[in-house]
Amino acid sequence: MNFNNQLIIAIDFDGTIVEDAYPKIGKPILFAFETLKQLQDDGHRLILWTYRSGERLKEAVKFCEDNGIIFYAVNNSFPEEKYTDDVSRKINADLFIDDRNIGGFLGWGEIYQLLTNTKPPEIEKKKGLFGFLK
Repeated sequence: MNFNNQLIIAIDFDGTIVEDAYPKIGKPILFAFETLKQLQDDGHRLILWTYRSGERLKEAVKFCEDNGIIFYAVNNSFPEEKYTDDVSRKINADLFIDDRNIGGFLGWGEIYQLLTNTKPPEIEKKKGLFGFLK
């Protein structure tokens, strides 16, 4: 993958930016804020996409701001978007980064390498049905 264009990237908070300690805020995951800053410097728009709401959401947003990340939007596709009962809550993004992906969270170093094509990812070949059986 080589993404030379600006992307809209939706990013989960608990378990992705910080260690999962919900409802508390966990420790930052290694290279999370450095990678997010670099993605913003590269011109990508970042959306905080999280289960958190109310005060817990405000705490997460402030935690990110205190660590140098101000998101383009929070739980919305764009800052001015307002939800009503007749509007989908699905976020419009090019990519979603979440610890609950199939295969789990790759780590911020590998995510950045995949997005910038700075190094070809090494893919381990697995044997058996879907890589689960050997």
